Amino acid sequence: MLNLPRKLELFYDVLSPYSCLGFEVTLLSCSQEIKGGWDCPSDGSEVLCRYQNIWNISLKLCPTFLVGIIKDSGNLRPVLVPQKQKYLRDELQHLAEFYQVPLVIPRDLRGVIIDEGSLNAMRFLSSVELEKPEMLEKVSRELWVRIWSQDEDITEPQSIQTAAEKAGLSEEQAKGLLEKCSTEEVKKKLRENTDTAFRYGAFGLPTIVYHLHDKSHMLFGSDRMELLAHLLGELETLCLTVVKTFLVSQPCLPARITTEEEIRGSRYS
Repeated sequence: MLNLPRKLELFYDVLSPYSCLGFEVTLLSCSQEIKGGWDCPSDGSEVLCRYQNIWNISLKLCPTFLVGIIKDSGNLRPVLVPQKQKYLRDELQHLAEFYQVPLVIPRDLRGVIIDEGSLNAMRFLSSVELEKPEMLEKVSRELWVRIWSQDEDITEPQSIQTAAEKAGLSEEQAKGLLEKCSTEEVKKKLRENTDTAFRYGAFGLPTIVYHLHDKSHMLFGSDRMELLAHLLGELETLCLTVVKTFLVSQPCLPARITTEEEIRGSRYS
């Protein structure tokens, strides 16, 4: 009897830099070798999630409205707490260096998060989810690049269209999806994803929900990979992949250890 893929759902908003890291580094790494940058090798729907293959996981991307989660849960945005905002700036710089991604803090961080927000962008992603789901990953990534790497707008239709076309959609497709953003169908889809995340217990994003043995379990944040691996019984495969990735990316090492047997027997295991 074949083992069916285990279902994971990733609830995210492009306004959240931690959603960005959770999406790009934790769950949607496109290669077993980390090369740095946002441009992971990808080919539309043929993009392979590193752990989706290794762990036999079916991953569903769920565009979600962060402001709705914050409001419904009674949480407070970090940028409204001076100590948290300072910590966020420092931590994101460290994370950018650690994960080798060109993450840049917007010059007007409060304005981007509080005044401009992400409603238009997330409605567009909901439109993509409904009409062109195979493009959802790439369009999400391009919107993240604009806000968290280039400090550019993601609220105006032209800005969203530019990101969509860069992701691989045609001008006609992008305009058609933008037109659908004002429809009740798209608005309802975004509300449904947001309400679903809240019912699971979300109070911020990213939120990962995994379904195992007829039960649903929620994890919050971009740094829960080890715990997720433990809960799925895949901690060893995670450790092996991380060690192998590190060793392959270090040209200064006298010899590369690339097989699982060598890793288990090395001093790095």
